Amino acid sequence: MSKQNPDYIGQYPEKSDFADSPPAYQDPGMAGYQTSYPGPQQYVAYPPGQGPYPPAQPYPSPQGQYPMGQGPAVTMQPAIYVQRAPLVHPMPDYLGYSIFTMLCCCLPLGIAALIYSISTRDANNMGNEELAKKNSRLARNLNHTGLGIGIAVLILWIAYVAFAASQH
Repeated sequence: MSKQNPDYIGQYPEKSDFADSPPAYQDPGMAGYQTSYPGPQQYVAYPPGQGPYPPAQPYPSPQGQYPMGQGPAVTMQPAIYVQRAPLVHPMPDYLGYSIFTMLCCCLPLGIAALIYSISTRDANNMGNEELAKKNSRLARNLNHTGLGIGIAVLILWIAYVAFAASQH
């Protein structure tokens, strides 16, 4: 068990135990301490064409020597980005129909139709006619199915209420 400090009253007495006292203060001006930054470094200048390393061997040129100061000409071609233009005759996206189906008829089929309607709009803007046609057809079919289910549920509910009211 460790020695406890009698002045410390707390939950963790082992954290207040000190085996040694802290070191005494030392003046930074004493020997062994750096009091300022070192001065500028000395650089060695070599005459042109000479240096600490031997000169490199020139590589042979495949087309002969180039004129002094000129190297082989390199032509950079600009990057070309190909983008499709939006369709001239865009496919219908049935967005309003999808929102109506989602809110009033059949929520799950309305959400799916809404997703395909937005995909149709994106495909129209990117100029992808095949994808726009496929998504438009699928959105229309989901909307028709959702509307049919909604009308069927409404008719069944009206028939049930009418039948229940006639029983009383």
